[in-house]
Amino acid sequence: MFARDTKQPMKKSLVQGLLSLLLLLHLNQFALAANLVSAVRVWPAQDYTRITLEANSAFTYKMSYMQNPDRVVLDIDQVELNPAIKSLADKVQANDPYIKQIRSANFQQGVRLVVDLKAAAKPNAFTLTPTGAYKYRLVLDVYPALDPLMAMVAERDPTPAPAAAVTADAPAPTTTAPEPVAVESAAPANNAVSQTAPATSPVVTEGPVIKNMPAEVKKVGRQIVVAIDPGHGGEDPGAIGASGSREKDITLMVAKKLKQQIDAEPNMRAVLTRDGDYFIPLHGRVVKARGMQADLFVSIHADAFTKQSARGSSVFALSERGATSASARYLAKKENESDLIGGVSLNDKDPILARTLLDLSQTATINDSLKLGKAVLSEIGEINTLHAKRVEQASFAVLKSPDIPSILVETAFISNPEEERRLNDEAYQEQLCASILNGIKKYFSTNPALAKSKVAYE
Repeated sequence: MFARDTKQPMKKSLVQGLLSLLLLLHLNQFALAANLVSAVRVWPAQDYTRITLEANSAFTYKMSYMQNPDRVVLDIDQVELNPAIKSLADKVQANDPYIKQIRSANFQQGVRLVVDLKAAAKPNAFTLTPTGAYKYRLVLDVYPALDPLMAMVAERDPTPAPAAAVTADAPAPTTTAPEPVAVESAAPANNAVSQTAPATSPVVTEGPVIKNMPAEVKKVGRQIVVAIDPGHGGEDPGAIGASGSREKDITLMVAKKLKQQIDAEPNMRAVLTRDGDYFIPLHGRVVKARGMQADLFVSIHADAFTKQSARGSSVFALSERGATSASARYLAKKENESDLIGGVSLNDKDPILARTLLDLSQTATINDSLKLGKAVLSEIGEINTLHAKRVEQASFAVLKSPDIPSILVETAFISNPEEERRLNDEAYQEQLCASILNGIKKYFSTNPALAKSKVAYE
């Protein structure tokens, strides 16, 4: 009999084991290479709808826009089809103005997202590097093919818009995605200054006291339009209080109350830059105010500092020559970083950025802004401690309207536990709004509105 060769089965088992190991290593390598999407968000608004994907490493993608039916196709490389991505379908609201549904599936070495639209659109996709509390982000903004604000203004005002408006007959957006744009996060501020609490306590009156409209304003045969800008929103929460209050929520509540009080006045009307929880770029807020032909622009914020003892209200105007104090410079830097946190495309084809016209020769407008700020500051001082006794100036991006007197109101310090509680109190919010309105009236008592043919639109 022949001797049995026991080495052959051993060699075969060894080869099979090595092959299995190599296969396992390959699969593990792919798993490690895959970008893990940890969070997804959908922010619907009348201006546009934003879809955001957040992951632990940078995105590589390709965007295509297709018609009949209208849809956006987003192919994302090296991404797993995990529960987070699948949940996008459930985040689309029935009342979303632009998005019908979102579908997802495995595609090649990644994931394909199909965003079914309710009508023709102008999509814009871009990437963001980590900043604030966010990791790497892929953002898809879906704008309407016909901008509703510009269309309404053009319909009621036959004069040409400041920049080229988007028309319904415009050619369809390109099917080639823009290259991912890297956005550097701002370096943390190292020049923060110590702020101490004033010795006096805030004085609160019983109920809001709204003063009468000056006779000079009543004589003007048109409505005075006040643009109210609730700071932050959407991806950008703003400052967070010790009890968890978010600046974006406080500013929206105050802005809505201020609008109600202004709308109740004869010859006055207020418009909001945002009326919900969504993000608007800083320049977009300016464009919106100018599109509505506003007479004044008031941006509402809630201050924050590393020390909880910092307290009080402040009013700021634009400066072309540098900040009037270190704290004003620090605050302007912090507020201007809103675009980094909220996420703004650096692509010049951005539909809002393309319409922005900012003439920086605005000395007269800044002087009027200082007068408005002084009037508002004196009235706020009647109901709360003032953090700064004068109107401060710095290079705030949101105040750079060339022809609209603009101020930024820091209502109180949300980082101060006592002031955080008051900012969430509806009675105090009403008092705060009444003081801002009284300041506006005081400004118009000595600076009557020009008799232009303007009308406020909703």
